[in-house]
Amino acid sequence: MVQTAKVTKLLEDGRAEVAVKRQSACGHDCSKCGGGCSELMVSSTVAVVAENPVRAMPGDRVTVESSTGGVLKAAALVYLAPFVLFFLGYFLTAALGMTEGVSAACGGIGFAAGVVLAIFLDRHVRKSRGISFRITGIEPAA
Repeated sequence: MVQTAKVTKLLEDGRAEVAVKRQSACGHDCSKCGGGCSELMVSSTVAVVAENPVRAMPGDRVTVESSTGGVLKAAALVYLAPFVLFFLGYFLTAALGMTEGVSAACGGIGFAAGVVLAIFLDRHVRKSRGISFRITGIEPAA
């Protein structure tokens, strides 16, 4: 995935911290997905650490590439794990003959467990640099 970002600071190991706008599923073309994008999502930014082989300086607008495979795996985990565990908890208890209320409660517990699992795995991916960023170019000043 290629994005435009702004360098916020240089790090001692030759990398740089950059501010990247969060991308929506429709790439900010809300007409593609029925206008479902929120203003909050469009304007939010994330600070990430990127390799800096082009020696960009703080304040520079740069082109950043990220590993798409890692992004897709993380998104699948974060969005799917809670729902899979919800349905697993619900249907397993229903199959065991539990009442609908107990099945719903177990489904809710499964959903909560999936959210906690997603948070821990997201932190692990960030620490292990499962999603890597690289500055590939400096954009000319406007």
